[in-house]
Amino acid sequence: MPITAAETAPAGATPVTAALDVVIPVYNEERDLEPCVRRLHEHLSATFPYPFQITIADNASTDGTLEVGRRLAATMPGVAVTHLPRKGRGHALKEVWSASGAPVLAYMDVDLSTDLAALLPLVAPLFSGHSDVAIGSRLARNSRVVRGAKREIISRSYNLILRGTLQARFSDAQCGFKAIRKDVADRLLPLVEDTGWFFDTELLVLAERAGLRIHEVPVDWVDDPDSRVDIVATAIADLRGIARLARALATGRLPMAELRAQLGRAPLAPVPGVPAGMTGQLLTFAAIGVVSTLAYLVIYAGLRLGTGPQPANLLALLITAIGNTAANRRITFGVHGADGAARHHAQGLVIFGLGLALTSGSLALLHAVTDSPHRLAELSILIVANLTATLLRFLLLRVWVFSPNGKYRSNARP
Repeated sequence: MPITAAETAPAGATPVTAALDVVIPVYNEERDLEPCVRRLHEHLSATFPYPFQITIADNASTDGTLEVGRRLAATMPGVAVTHLPRKGRGHALKEVWSASGAPVLAYMDVDLSTDLAALLPLVAPLFSGHSDVAIGSRLARNSRVVRGAKREIISRSYNLILRGTLQARFSDAQCGFKAIRKDVADRLLPLVEDTGWFFDTELLVLAERAGLRIHEVPVDWVDDPDSRVDIVATAIADLRGIARLARALATGRLPMAELRAQLGRAPLAPVPGVPAGMTGQLLTFAAIGVVSTLAYLVIYAGLRLGTGPQPANLLALLITAIGNTAANRRITFGVHGADGAARHHAQGLVIFGLGLALTSGSLALLHAVTDSPHRLAELSILIVANLTATLLRFLLLRVWVFSPNGKYRSNARP
C-alpha cells in the first residue's frame, strides 16, 4: 500500500519522524565518512521532499570513525550514529533497520560509488506502494559503470550462479545501493541469517520467493580503487551462503508459503481464453502439438498405403498444419473472430513450409543412406524431425504470427 509521510520539517530542524532512513555501514572509515555524509546530506536536503535521516552504523571501528560520526550527529540535523560492538555489514543493516521507525529504509556504501541522482528513483516506488524492495543495478542496459575487467567478470559470474542455483531473476545482487519498505523488512529480516556480504543476496532471494516486487534502477557507478573488500574471501563466503540458502529452501525450513500468503502480490486475473504467460502458452501449445503429431502419423500411415513417402508426408503435414494453426490461434494465443485469420493462416503456411523442408529433408537423407528403409525407421526419423519443427513453430507463432507487439491482441476477448 502507499506510504504517507509527514510534511517537510522547517530548515535546520531535525525531523520528528523521518520518512526515509539511509544507513551507511562503516568500519574504520574516519577519512571518508565526513565528506560522504556531508555530500549525501546536501543532496537529500536539495532533492528529497520528505523528512529524512542519515544513520551512521559503526561496525566496531578501531580508529576515529565513531568520534567523527558523533561529531556529525551533534552538528548536522537529521544525522544519527549507532555503535555496534561487532563487525559485519549485514549485522549492521539488520540491527539498524529493525530499530528504525522510518517507513522506507535504504543503505549505501560510504565510498558513494553510485551516483546520488539515482536515490530518489530508487525509493519513489516504495513510497507509492508500487514496489516492495528496490536495488541499484550496475548490470542493467542503461547503467554506466567504470570498473576493472576482474570485478566485472566476478560480478557477472556471481549473478549467473544465482540464476542457475537459486533461480534469481534480479540482475545485480551486490550493488551497495538498496532500499526496502519497513513493513517488509520487519517480516524478512528475522529470517536472514548472514551477517556479512551475503546479507543482500539472501534478503533479495527471500523477497523474490515471497512474491514481492523488486524494482531495479540503472545506476552510474564508479569503482573505488581503495576498496578494502577481500574478493576471494567474499566469494567463498557467498558460495557457502548460496549452498546454505538452497538447502533451506529445498527442505522447507523457511516459511515461504506463509510469507507469500501474507506479503506476496495477488496474481493477475487471467484473460479468458489466454493462458497466463509463456509457460501457459507453452503447455497449451505442447498439448495441441501432441494431438497434431498423432493425427499426422495416422494420416501419413493411411496415405502411405497408396502413395510414396514424400506425397504422403506433404498431405499429412499440410492437413495437420492448418488444424494446428487454427487451434493455437484460438486456444494458445486467445485470438477470436475472423479478423486477421487469413493472414495468420498464410503465415502458418510459411512455417509449414519450413517444417516440410525439415521433414522432407530428413526423409531424403534417410533414402540416400539406404534404398529400402524399414517403415519404422521412416516413422522414427519423422518423429525427430517433427519435434524440431514443432519447437520452431512455437517460437515463430509467438514472436511473429501472434507477436505481443502485433495486432492479434485487439482480437482477444476483453
